[in-house]
Amino acid sequence: MGVKIISDMLGETVRAPFPPKRIISLVPSQTELLASLELDDEVVGITKFCIHPDEWRQKKSKVGGTKNVDVARIQQLQPDLIIGSKEENEKLVIERLRVDFPVWMSNIISPQDALSMIDEVGKITNRAQRANDLIANIQHSWRLMAKLPTLRVLYLIWQEPWMGVGSETFIDGMLRLCGLENCLSGHSRYPELSDEDIRSLQPDLIFLSSEPYPFKEKHQLELETMLPGTKTMLVDGEYFSWYGSRMLLFADYVNSLRHQLG
Repeated sequence: MGVKIISDMLGETVRAPFPPKRIISLVPSQTELLASLELDDEVVGITKFCIHPDEWRQKKSKVGGTKNVDVARIQQLQPDLIIGSKEENEKLVIERLRVDFPVWMSNIISPQDALSMIDEVGKITNRAQRANDLIANIQHSWRLMAKLPTLRVLYLIWQEPWMGVGSETFIDGMLRLCGLENCLSGHSRYPELSDEDIRSLQPDLIFLSSEPYPFKEKHQLELETMLPGTKTMLVDGEYFSWYGSRMLLFADYVNSLRHQLG
């Protein structure tokens, strides 16, 4: 076994055994990617929020949540590579883990960043060709994707207070990819919004994401009452926020939304 020296997406140098044999993933979307890269034998630990693939959720060791990582459990598993994300994981915990283990971190702001992440993860896990094939398939699906009508959309991720998705976020990039205009472009990444703020934005369309807040039909009805001229839809947040192999399913999901929009 040799050593792979590579920079992660935060510019940190990572020296990891190559190929790694004991990998821990701290991010659900990247866990799903590792499964797509056929790293079943190599992945020894995932978070409690890593729900895809289901067989991994059942059998892999759990190392806490994305924010409250169980450092002691990770010590027991003795990984030779940990894969995390700036967006999902706490900086202090990652710095603690770096003392004892190689940690590779992603930093995803755009769909192109996500494709770069797949490429880099493929390289560091000895799955470069599979990663390249996945990237090509994702790009092909996007080129064939039928865009949604050009509408101003408000994408909400939280309630009490309302929170939306602004610029410099992966979700913003995915909205633009499918032809929508984010009415919070130019705002901070995840701004808090009052009822009056939402009215003043005058969106054509509101997406209520299934995560991180589990929006339900009652929230849809509340917003439709507040903005009777605006169409409000419950959407699966995994397709808009999971950077990894789930992006391969995005075009089909967008097509299903087109049918709902009429």
